[in-house]
Amino acid sequence: MATLTAAAFERGLSDLGAGTPEARDGTAVDVELVLAVDVSWSMDQSEQEIQRDGYAAAFRDPKVQEAIFDGVNGRVAVTYVEWAGTTSQMVVVPWTLIDTKEAADAFAYRLATELPDRERRTSISSAIDTIVPMFDGNGFDGLRRVIDISGDGPNNQGRMVTLARDGAVAAGITINGLPLMTSGGGFSWGSIPDLDRYYSDCVIGGPGAFVIPVNDWSQFPEAVRRKLILELAGGWPLGAEPREPLVLKTQGLPAADCLVGENMWMERQQRWMDDTR
Repeated sequence: MATLTAAAFERGLSDLGAGTPEARDGTAVDVELVLAVDVSWSMDQSEQEIQRDGYAAAFRDPKVQEAIFDGVNGRVAVTYVEWAGTTSQMVVVPWTLIDTKEAADAFAYRLATELPDRERRTSISSAIDTIVPMFDGNGFDGLRRVIDISGDGPNNQGRMVTLARDGAVAAGITINGLPLMTSGGGFSWGSIPDLDRYYSDCVIGGPGAFVIPVNDWSQFPEAVRRKLILELAGGWPLGAEPREPLVLKTQGLPAADCLVGENMWMERQQRWMDDTR
């Protein structure tokens, strides 16, 4: 496992910002999309597999493929990145041009066959800071640039998440969120009960930014499918509106504490110190 992890990490670093061999510099696409997925220790192996399978199934879905091909250019560029702490960002599938059903199915196949990994801590800010430069020189010229972040806890390492978010937005990038509120109300260490509000107030930003909370793992595949349709098409196709309000509006919510994760980590460290005295 250690060898696989090291090889994957080395591959991920070399892929940062790299376009696919068939992509020409400046290939026009409707959106350049980074799927940034949490693989911190709070996610067990079965949950990571649900995430991978959910994204793979979504790219095989006819409605998602229709959203891609009905755009202005009829093609998109997508990469899949896993992240955890400040030094744990790994490209699983590098920038890939999706312009045919076969290309979408091939992207899904790569997701389904790569082995997920697990790393320590949660640094949403480091994930954003690592991903932002990946858009430059990636071989594509998108009408929109989007980072899609999914995770099950607040930032607890690295710089303040709002600073990373604001830097990305200033660079013309939209950040959307998929908060995973899947601990059944018990909330393991590092999770918070209002993670949807945290993502809304502290993580997402840019034109049209939105949050889709997932309250149970059974909701994940449909949430991913709907989220991708929004991101790849820029709106719901006719007749595809959700039957229930999965999209959380970003206005009119009570303000969240954007340092809640850091404060939780400091309190935990203090308890460890007290216990060893």
